[in-house]
Amino acid sequence: MSPLALRPSRQNASPIKVSFEFFPPKTPEMETTLWSSIQRLAPLHPHFVSVTYGAGGSTRERTHATVSRILKETPLKPAAHLTCVAATKEEVNDVVRSYRDAGVRHIVALRGDPVGGIGTAYEPHPGGYRQACDLVAGIKAIGDFEVSVSAYPEKHPEAASLDADIDALKSKVDCGADRAITQFFFDNDLYFRYLDRVRARGIDIPIVPGIVPVQNFKQTANFASKTGASVPGWLAARFEGLENDVETRKLIAAAVAAEQVFDLLDRGVNEFHFYTMNRADLVYAICHLLGLREQSVRAAA
Repeated sequence: MSPLALRPSRQNASPIKVSFEFFPPKTPEMETTLWSSIQRLAPLHPHFVSVTYGAGGSTRERTHATVSRILKETPLKPAAHLTCVAATKEEVNDVVRSYRDAGVRHIVALRGDPVGGIGTAYEPHPGGYRQACDLVAGIKAIGDFEVSVSAYPEKHPEAASLDADIDALKSKVDCGADRAITQFFFDNDLYFRYLDRVRARGIDIPIVPGIVPVQNFKQTANFASKTGASVPGWLAARFEGLENDVETRKLIAAAVAAEQVFDLLDRGVNEFHFYTMNRADLVYAICHLLGLREQSVRAAA
């Protein structure tokens, strides 16, 4: 019997579900890396895989091309990210319809980062969807899509308060959101405190924790500072002195992420969304520790 099966949380527990996030490649080399990662992770049979959408719709064509290729060449279920930024409602609706016609049935609906990037002021397009809740309603009006949205255990950096941010999540749920995926976090207590407040507001959709295996600590810490995610001192200490030691960093990163996931598992969580950064090695290792094993993957006809 595996060590995982012996954990108290696994007695009569629900099956573990995972999903993976990728971003559309910019170069042929990045495309090779992406598809190598998809092929490595596909046999784990994720619940879905999502493909991100750049600020201001900057990756619109590349996102669509990546999602379409996943549909054509793999049995995976892709979820296409879509934002409100820098587009009219009709332009966004055209994208939604193109996904519907291509066979996509799951969209991750986001307000999106401002055209100028994180840290600049967000301005709704005068003819567009103003917020993510409006986009959710628009998607649901076009077709029978599953819609996932974002959630922020430490609040969105632009939100006036955590309560105001939960109000925004409630609006997205009221408009038809089926699932929320959290911004990454490293302190699980933050997630559970957030979950308590969300449930107290009557929000009962799944709140799936977003997990980021730390490929590069400095880059992760910089991104966290822009997105409002805190980086605990203990995490910085674990990577201290490893700036030029790639192999040891990978081992530490896998151990840190596995520790976080197993703690969530022991506290009743059975669904995880991994921000892969288009790299498979760490995510695959963590999923293996969770007990997920490869199954044969049939190529799409």
